[in-house]
Amino acid sequence: MQKKELYKIVGKNIQKQRLIQGYTQETFAELMGVSWSYVSKIEAGFLNLSLGKILEIANYLNIDIQLLLNVHY
Repeated sequence: MQKKELYKIVGKNIQKQRLIQGYTQETFAELMGVSWSYVSKIEAGFLNLSLGKILEIANYLNIDIQLLLNVHY
């Protein structure tokens, strides 16, 4: 697996969990105190997120971090 592929998988997992929670990208960005474009770049897999940032996102979504790190083959 390439790094960029992993970024996309984590981004899609974040998007899925955000949608389950009923947040738009805009409302989730507001909750996190970041811009809408930052959330968009995360979900598109354009950013290399630290584990700390992934944990922070999991906490905002009130979910276990494993849901965001889940990689399906």
